[in-house]
Amino acid sequence: MAKFSDLTFKYRLFMKTYRYRSYDWSPGTTMVKPLSESRIAVVTTAALYRPDQPPFDESIKGGDVSYRMIPNDTELSSLREGHRSAAFDHAGVEKDKNLALPLDRLRELESEGVIGSVNTRHFSMMGSVTAPGRLTSETAPEVSAFLREDGVDAVLLTPV
Repeated sequence: MAKFSDLTFKYRLFMKTYRYRSYDWSPGTTMVKPLSESRIAVVTTAALYRPDQPPFDESIKGGDVSYRMIPNDTELSSLREGHRSAAFDHAGVEKDKNLALPLDRLRELESEGVIGSVNTRHFSMMGSVTAPGRLTSETAPEVSAFLREDGVDAVLLTPV
């Protein structure tokens, strides 16, 4: 785990002066069935995308608030990582995409009966969004609607 002092001066200054928003993170729902019967999806902020999808746009001021749908049968090694932040070491995610999108691990849990099933699709977003207004008002509700449509019982959030 990186320490604040490990960051460059530029990132330390940004983090000290950034006007963070406060959100009520209390759960909007509770699990009503055991994990062994639940459908699980992943939402990552690693900015992963498939070769047939456009990369995240690094030029958008405040950050690209779009998302990429990642089908469950995607070969993780085919994914590209387009996270714009230089505040973390990208090498781990480049070496093993399961660090950010643990589909292989979820498939193992499904085969062992620990979880009911892995959803047919997952979602990837850019984690380095400094102007999150549209992310919270448009993107998150749209992704949430897809997850509800799929009958997802729980979402594993993997922030990067």
